[in-house]
Amino acid sequence: MFPESLETERLTFEPLHRENVDVFALHEVFGPGPNAEGVFEYVDFGPHRTVKETSDFIARAEQQWEDREGAKYVVRPKADEDGGRTTAGFTGLYPDWDRQVATLGIVLGKRFWGRGYSGERAELFVEVAFDRLDLAAVAVKYIDGNEASKRAIERYVDRFGGRYEGCLRNFLAVEDEVFDCHRYSISRAEYEEATGTN
Repeated sequence: MFPESLETERLTFEPLHRENVDVFALHEVFGPGPNAEGVFEYVDFGPHRTVKETSDFIARAEQQWEDREGAKYVVRPKADEDGGRTTAGFTGLYPDWDRQVATLGIVLGKRFWGRGYSGERAELFVEVAFDRLDLAAVAVKYIDGNEASKRAIERYVDRFGGRYEGCLRNFLAVEDEVFDCHRYSISRAEYEEATGTN
């Protein structure tokens, strides 16, 4: 169903499964400490307090994959990139089969910010959603205030002729806080027109 491995010019993606990712390396990215500063400000989970929590996160990703509810991939820069072959974070593609839409997401360690990896990954995963999974639309959201994500999302949504749908008020609850989210989408027709495919 989901591709077993993917790559772009600068990145590789493998399923976030125990055979592909070192739990300690992933915990280093998503555990508490200086590496986590800022990473969790605009995501819907906090730092993994223990290696066990990271291990459970991987196990849930494996179950999502098996149940066809989502495909999480570990993100690694290629060898000639700064930090090549190390775990940079994870990305995901989450289909809602009934509504024929896939939602995209990515979380990267701070060291890997500002390199354009989010957009590079998104272009590939939009293609997967339409050409491999035969879905009708791709959606992406960011939490209000996350200006870096806004800029990255707008670039690739515009590239595929997509649109801003609006602000979803009180959309996301994280622990004791509730956040507004902004949503963008790309339809199959918009994608095909932008890429010259059909």
